[in-house]
Amino acid sequence: MDDRTELFTIGQLARRTGLSVRTIRFWSDLDLLPPTARSAGGYRLYDAAAVARLDLVRSLRELGIGLDDVRRVLHRRTSVREVARAHVSALDAEIRALRLRRAVLRSVARRGSTTEELRLMNDLARLSARERQQIIDDFVAEVFAGVEPGPEGEGLARAMRTLPADLPDEPTDEEVDAWVELAELVADPAFRQRVRAMAVAGAEGAATPPPQPLSSIESARAALDAGIAPDSARARAVLDEMVDPGLSRRERLALADDIEAFTDRRVERYWQLIGVLNRRPPFPPAVPAVEWLVAALRAAAQV
Repeated sequence: MDDRTELFTIGQLARRTGLSVRTIRFWSDLDLLPPTARSAGGYRLYDAAAVARLDLVRSLRELGIGLDDVRRVLHRRTSVREVARAHVSALDAEIRALRLRRAVLRSVARRGSTTEELRLMNDLARLSARERQQIIDDFVAEVFAGVEPGPEGEGLARAMRTLPADLPDEPTDEEVDAWVELAELVADPAFRQRVRAMAVAGAEGAATPPPQPLSSIESARAALDAGIAPDSARARAVLDEMVDPGLSRRERLALADDIEAFTDRRVERYWQLIGVLNRRPPFPPAVPAVEWLVAALRAAAQV
């Protein structure tokens, strides 16, 4: 007999392919490798085409393709190309998840995280991009619930939702830390109340804070860096360069209150974390300088 007519028992097929008899029998039982014929004693026999079919089954299984998909390929209900495309997508998702988990573990090892931080990082690593976005969407929805949706308020709410579609394939330690810190921040009731107070104040027509970074308060930043006390004579000279020296005591206090209504270190930190996750250039903290300005305004009002 030549290879076109020769028939093989399962044992012979096993020796020819290097697969175990048990595996071949299992696949045959699943109709992945139907026998070509039966011997007089009822034993399954396979031809050369079955050997090629067996090689295909083994190749697909070694690539991690499930038995159901293998059966669909063999029965010509789908193509190897289509199955390969689907598995490429699945593997890409799995690789992204593994890289993220590696980054989380690296962060845990570096930070010496608490049990709560570890739980949070593990939860975030398991969430889909949509689920992570939902955390921020829920926070913004609560903060702006019932607030008159003016143009500025709508713009602020939209900006606060600007998360990347997904974490990068190779998130940095800073990006993992930013996710953890951001999740902790938006879960804090006190932070939510503070942001809501700012949103309500904006809707009611209070003055809005200058854009970040605050180029208009560079003088205050320089004074702060120089260690100038906000209640000193030198501070009043700096203040006169920043605001109208002719403001009354009442006007200075009102201006200080308006600025303070929109000044919060943790809110600024929120924007910094959003920037990290979106890989935007960092901006220097402005709130400390704004706080100096507020203190200088109030001190000047007492003179």
